[in-house]
Order: sequence, then structure tokens, then C-alpha cells
Amino acid sequence: MTRKLYYWKLKNGEIHLGVRTILMGVLNVTPDSFSDGGKFLDPDRAFARALALEEQGADILDIGAESTRPGAKPVEAAEELRRLIPVLKRLRGELRIPISVDTYKAEVAERALELGAEIINDPSGLTFDAQIAKTAAQHNAGLVLNHMRGRPETWAKLGPLPDVMGTILRDLEATVHRARHAGIDRASLVIDPGIGFGKRKEQNSEILARLPQLAQLDFPVLVGPSRKSFLAQQSEQGTQLATAAAVTAAVLAWAHIVRVHDVAEMKVVAQMADEILGARERE
Repeated sequence: MTRKLYYWKLKNGEIHLGVRTILMGVLNVTPDSFSDGGKFLDPDRAFARALALEEQGADILDIGAESTRPGAKPVEAAEELRRLIPVLKRLRGELRIPISVDTYKAEVAERALELGAEIINDPSGLTFDAQIAKTAAQHNAGLVLNHMRGRPETWAKLGPLPDVMGTILRDLEATVHRARHAGIDRASLVIDPGIGFGKRKEQNSEILARLPQLAQLDFPVLVGPSRKSFLAQQSEQGTQLATAAAVTAAVLAWAHIVRVHDVAEMKVVAQMADEILGARERE
């Protein structure tokens, strides 16, 4: 088998997926994200960081204004918009790459799309605010459906899933059905197994190992292992190397997009993994 080719339909264009791995660069404009909380809360610093991520090779910029780290408390839409709007206004017309906004709130998605975002990355997979699918459909936006189990504030209390990949497949299939019912074009959808989103540490490695099973749903796949707690090492460099291993595994398991913080470093990793994948597929 080979990595299937798709055209991901966005608000103002499309992205060809499958020829090479697409890099989604992460920009958190939050005070409490697990890896870079507070660094880019200031709109000027966020603007500079966004330009830097594009320069380093990001194909998509994913902006998040509410943390979904384990134990994180939800924030009101007004506060999320207060963090997000100044950054989107500064970036409008300044990037060559599309902007994705990481939110589960339809109100936030609506404003983000009005301000130039082309993709909504819903970490809850339509489980927190089902209206977000209609909002994305009305704007012809791309929509990422991420698998989440429970809520960030309850993850520490959850036991392991008895059938982790089987559960993810069933849940994502149901989520896709809800999105399509809300009017989303099939070509606008990407699925994400939600590494770290309510799964126990050892099960995240199992998800990566069994990632090819997602191909049966016939949608492009996004994977976001970057700096997740199951990869944590004693040093920052060690965590980055563990992330590189997870990114390589995802690419070799036919992921179309990887969501990463360290774009320059992971671009090299993804390019090498793409070469290996291509050689394997030519055999």
C-alpha cells in the first residue's frame, strides 16, 4: 500500500496531501500551554513567531488561544477571543501559508474565519460544541476532527482504553458522520487520532504503531505527537529527539500532516522519513 493522495479543500484554496508530509507549525497564544505557555501571549511576539515558523518551513500555522494540556481549566470564549483577535488582525495578509485556529467553540471559530483563518482544528471532535461544524461549513473552511476522550481536567483519572484504536476508529467515524450531516464537504475534512488527548501513556505508542488502520476511514490523517508527555525526557534535547522518532513513525504510517512546535528540526526529520517512505512504496 501507499500513502493516498488527497486535495484538502480550504476556505480559499486547497492543499495537495500525500506527495510529501505537510508541517503544521504550532503557535500558542496562551499563558499556560504545556510547552511554551506565556512565550507568545504578547501579540507582537506572536506575530514575529508566526513569521519565523513560516520561514522555517511550516506549511500551515495553527494558532491556539486556550490550552488543552492535561489538567487545564476551560476559558470563556471572550477570553479566548481577547488573546486571539489581535494576533489574527496583525497576521492578516502577512503570511503565504493558511492559518488554522485550534478551538472547540463555534463563536471563536466564526470570528477567526472572518479574520482570515482557513481551517478550524477542533480538539474535541465536535463533542463540546456541535455548532462548530455548521460554522465551518458556512465558511467552506477546512476542519480537523481530533479524537478526545473526556476533558483535560479529568484525564488524570481515566483508566486505559480496552481497545484504543478500535475506539478511535468508531468514534471518528461517528464524528465524521455528524460533520457531514452539518453540511461539511467531505473534501474539507481531516482526521486526527488525538495522541495524548485522554489516552494513557503507553497507549499513545500503540496508536502510532497502529496508525495505518485509520486508512480504512478514507480521510487524510493529521498526527500531533510534538512534545507530548509520553515523549518527555530529562532534557529538552531528549524530548525533541523523542518527538523526532514519533514524527518519523507517523510519516512511515502514512500520516499526511504532522503538527509540530520545532518546525525547522522536524522539517529535516519529515523529509528523511518521506524519502524512506517513497523508497518503500517503490519496491
